[in-house]
Amino acid sequence: MPVRITDGNHGNHGKGLGLGLALGSALAFGGSGVAAKPLIEAGLDPLHVVWLRVAGAALVMLPLAVRHRDLPRRRPALLAGFGLLAVAGVQACYFAAISRIPVGVALLVEYLAPALVLGWVRFVQHRPVTRAAALGVVLAAGGLACVVQVWAGLGFDALGLALALGAACCQVGYFVLSDHGGGKGVDPLGVIAYGLLVGAGLLTVVARPWQLDWSVLAGSAPVNGTPVPAFVLLAWIVLVATVLAYVTGVVSVRRLSPQVAGVVACLEAVVATVLAWVLLGERLSAPQVGGGVLVLVGAFIAQSSAPAKESVTDGGAVAERVASPTGM
Repeated sequence: MPVRITDGNHGNHGKGLGLGLALGSALAFGGSGVAAKPLIEAGLDPLHVVWLRVAGAALVMLPLAVRHRDLPRRRPALLAGFGLLAVAGVQACYFAAISRIPVGVALLVEYLAPALVLGWVRFVQHRPVTRAAALGVVLAAGGLACVVQVWAGLGFDALGLALALGAACCQVGYFVLSDHGGGKGVDPLGVIAYGLLVGAGLLTVVARPWQLDWSVLAGSAPVNGTPVPAFVLLAWIVLVATVLAYVTGVVSVRRLSPQVAGVVACLEAVVATVLAWVLLGERLSAPQVGGGVLVLVGAFIAQSSAPAKESVTDGGAVAERVASPTGM
């Protein structure tokens, strides 16, 4: 979607507002894991937490779905793909991953998605990629090796790492879908609303919420030793880390260039890691921190180096930021 920024003070104001919204979105998305993990540790199944998050957000966004009720007829594949991959797939894999490995590690693994997209372009679509983009892939892979401590024989739970990688692959799937389905003429807010509805429906079948232990939500969950009402954590996940995060992210991309939006989006992983350190006591070693920096730098280079006309993320606001769903 083209960026509509005019000259002068209005343009500067638009950029400033866009940066503020993008930062707010990164902060909101980054806080999802540190709110979800205490609920999981208190007794909720990761899939049940995902279902509560997506179903709650879908209810909040329902008026937008009604407003854009022509979307299912116009873009059924796009909505189905968004619901399956960017909502249900990413969220389920990410929340299951953080139940087994640290929040920061899970999100850093997920940020391999831009590098994996370049792999899809080069080896599946047989399209050339720039040397800078290839360098981004190498940096991201090297950084990931440091994050998961390959010299220690993968010091983290293997299934947790596989689930985090699954979240990254789901992001790749949606990026590719956006390239073929296109976001032209489609209101991203409508896509979010219907994607959440589709995701909630799919997760209802998989998560079986009728087996959910609702008594956990009536109690409290410890956050770094401090008991916090479980319903407060859930409200944060639904209203802030999902609804507010998606909406502010979409609006920010409309005011910023994709490159700038990509830089700010990378802050999500930083925010999540810092919050997990402060609130959950999940500390990373110096090599892991350095590896995380390499992952983010590589992800940004890979994301921003492909030509705009040929990038698989050339779907405008829908593809650029909506598909980061953790936090999506």
